[in-house]
Amino acid sequence: MIHMNENEIIKILERRLSEHRFRHSLAVAQAAKELAEIFGEDPDLAYKTGLLHDYAKGISAPDLILIASRNALIEDEIEKKVPDLLHAPVGAYLLQAELGVEDPTVLEAVKVHTMGSLTMSKLDKIIFLADMIEPGRDYPGQQRLDCLARRDLDQAMLFGLDATIRYCLDQARILHPRTIMVRNHFLAILKSKVSQE
Repeated sequence: MIHMNENEIIKILERRLSEHRFRHSLAVAQAAKELAEIFGEDPDLAYKTGLLHDYAKGISAPDLILIASRNALIEDEIEKKVPDLLHAPVGAYLLQAELGVEDPTVLEAVKVHTMGSLTMSKLDKIIFLADMIEPGRDYPGQQRLDCLARRDLDQAMLFGLDATIRYCLDQARILHPRTIMVRNHFLAILKSKVSQE
């Protein structure tokens, strides 16, 4: 549960985020609400979590590293080389520290929305995927991912992680080992589903 209502959250984000990031957050919230309705999660909670998922976007790279270092949020040295990866865990930390958000399901969904994790709840997957399928995004495979996300969250997670890895390879970007671990995890889940059919 989040103690603030939608309008209070929106006012905070309007002041805090760039116009582009603010519009993105609104679109992610809407996509998260739609997915929550499909998969039997709380649509209101998904909407608010979607609004808040990029709370730490716009914080400078040195400040992200500083906040993450001071609060033991860095799990791999790669995060210092690609500080934008820290906006997710730092965002979860700041939601608790600055806004008093205590709901562990919300904080976890914000924390893992960029790279995923090996223990993702339904809400975690919904926020991760809503972030990738909101209509303002534009990349190869987006429509396919949107269709998959409305049918099977695990299939969509694998497809989304594959797309992220492919993008990093194409752009010669550093890959975080957790992205690969999480991708392999979802591949194993899907293979075991197929073998059980």
